[in-house]
Amino acid sequence: MISISLCMIVRNEEDSLGRCLESISQLVDEINIIDTGSNDRTKKIAKKYTDRIYDFKWIDDFSAARNYAFTKATKDYILWLDADDILLEKDQAKFLELKMNFDYNVDSVTMKYILATDEYGNVITSLRRNRLVRRSKGFQWIGFVHEYLEVWGNVINSEVAITHKSIHHDSERNLKIYEKKLINGEEFSPRDLYYCANELKDHGQITRAINFYERFLSTEKGWIEDNIATCRNLADCYNEISDKEKMVESLLRSFTYAAPRPEICCRLAHFFIEKNDYRSAIFWYDLATKTEVSQDNYGIHNCLYSTWIPHIQLCVCYDVLGDYKMANYHNELAGAYRPKDPKYLYNKSYLDTKLLIENGVGRES
Repeated sequence: MISISLCMIVRNEEDSLGRCLESISQLVDEINIIDTGSNDRTKKIAKKYTDRIYDFKWIDDFSAARNYAFTKATKDYILWLDADDILLEKDQAKFLELKMNFDYNVDSVTMKYILATDEYGNVITSLRRNRLVRRSKGFQWIGFVHEYLEVWGNVINSEVAITHKSIHHDSERNLKIYEKKLINGEEFSPRDLYYCANELKDHGQITRAINFYERFLSTEKGWIEDNIATCRNLADCYNEISDKEKMVESLLRSFTYAAPRPEICCRLAHFFIEKNDYRSAIFWYDLATKTEVSQDNYGIHNCLYSTWIPHIQLCVCYDVLGDYKMANYHNELAGAYRPKDPKYLYNKSYLDTKLLIENGVGRES
């Protein structure tokens, strides 16, 4: 059985670190905690699980900290987590099974990263990340913010999921780092341009965000998923400044990178609903249900845009057109994903009445 070193970088994580380590400590053979400047109880909590605690002076560079953390690993493979990540009980069992039946020829294992769930416990947003890597390969982290682990060789996808359970987040931190790099005249990679644009957008700096997104696309060196996300985000920006023409242009621009994605289709459908063009909206919502993105895709995946959202909206569209049979059909498909949702239940009651009247069983009051 392989041995595993857990490597984490932390800072002021007293509210979440214990929860994270409790979920993984029995599954790894070594825990390395790299503290980048905590002034709370983070180190005290870490000491309950390991004596391998190291200080790293923060230099506004996440990759530098993570690469330092990897140097402390001594086992066969390295697992990395953030303090607000956990392994649910079912995933602890899957992790143990993976470890016990591990193929030593594997260089990296991806795990699903669950970013959000709905009120019914269904996964809404997820992506895949390389989580468990062979130490001897010397894989390195790249990027001072929104860093990624560059891997190669024999990479496999596992069924293990890491669940993100954020308690607090410094929303200003990343943008401050980017602004400091800009002031210092540092050159941004295409990836830096993309993520800097995201930070600007999130902080309401729409004009600057548009500029950085366009600079990113103009490099023609972006990852395809980032290119598509940029088109979607540009649409958000243009919608924010009420430029509907450029909003639609941005959505359609995404088709130059790959086949239509469900979220893009839903956005285009909504545009037509606003114009009361329900038949055109039906076309795009229907397409969204037929363009499911692979679960193995490394980009962010939001399943609602291929399931619940298009079907519940198709119900609305067909109702407006007076086709209650089709409206009911799509409402039931939507209900298969969210059977307790008030919208589904209301539609069900409403359409049951409409169909009874249509079949001559009852009459409208």
